[in-house]
Amino acid sequence: MTAPSLARIPTNRLISVDVLRGITIAFMILVNNDFSNYAFPALEHAEWNGWTPTDLVFPTFLFLVGVTIVFSFESRLSRGTSRSSLLLHTFRRACILFALGLVVNGFPYFPLSTLRIYGVLQRIAICFLLASILYLLDRRPASKIAILVLALFGYWVLLRWVPVPGYGMPGRDIPLFDPTRNLGAYVDRHIFPGRLYRGVRDPEGLLSDIPALATTLLGMLTAMWLRCKRAPLVKAWGMLAAGILGIILGQIWALWFPINKNLWSSSYVLFAAGIALIALSICYWAIDIKNWKTGWTYVWRVFGMNAITAYVFSELLSSTLSEVKVHSGTATVSLSGYLFALCFSGIPSQHLASLAYSISIVAICFVPVAILYRQRIFLKV
Repeated sequence: MTAPSLARIPTNRLISVDVLRGITIAFMILVNNDFSNYAFPALEHAEWNGWTPTDLVFPTFLFLVGVTIVFSFESRLSRGTSRSSLLLHTFRRACILFALGLVVNGFPYFPLSTLRIYGVLQRIAICFLLASILYLLDRRPASKIAILVLALFGYWVLLRWVPVPGYGMPGRDIPLFDPTRNLGAYVDRHIFPGRLYRGVRDPEGLLSDIPALATTLLGMLTAMWLRCKRAPLVKAWGMLAAGILGIILGQIWALWFPINKNLWSSSYVLFAAGIALIALSICYWAIDIKNWKTGWTYVWRVFGMNAITAYVFSELLSSTLSEVKVHSGTATVSLSGYLFALCFSGIPSQHLASLAYSISIVAICFVPVAILYRQRIFLKV
């Protein structure tokens, strides 16, 4: 990690972005730490096609990565930082993020022969690097729109019209967008056999980095809109309108290319970005226009200012709780199972008990980032 920033938060910072990032990372920790199979359906991912609120978490975070790239780069360029220096710094940050993803995947045993290479932090690293390079090469919106359109339609063409070796043409020889017989799954099995999250496919696979980059570019375009010389209320209404349009376009495209988080389908990109835009427009209106910043924003700002730290801590904590074994009567159970039985088994509803467990993990993860926040330490990779 780079040296922690000890400076005060800039007064011109968009607090709404930090708050939405904090809400997003807290919800990500919540849904990643349910207990057993007791979680409410809304807190689980859709099995294949379709969506739940949980499926909107990761694209919202990537969308905000795009927003942050523009504000961060413009701030540093205005202070005289060269583009070559920014590029080198970006490459270093991306490498550290990718490495942290490997640590999260391997902890605590690090099985090198089967270690999963793909992952959440790895996808963030790749999209952050590519989007940053594209922005440093050309800071105009037009180039981002062109690449965005190319990425969404190009990805649809790859999955819809390119024959899958050994299986045939989608829609003729195999079902369209089959879970295991799509081009993305085929590519991943041949690049990293034995290292995939689902065994035969991976939700953060190589080809789906293409539409994930599109999600990041939509965040960059949103930041460019926020930086334009229009009235704040016009910006809020513009984001709201764009969000509604994204939802509509995503639903229409879903008739031919279903909303699917595992594939990161093009319709999913538009739909999820639409939700993120609406959420950001509401936060921007409430916080940066109406100035409702005190009280309720504190928790989310704490999470949002050290989001990656909170995520990595939560993943390492989850792995520790799962792998540490304790004796409970005559049985040996995981520490997470023991704590669940000790603290939450008395709750009549298993769904509520699982939710209470998840909330407790979020609360625990809040402690280290709150300490960092109080010390004005913001760890950035």
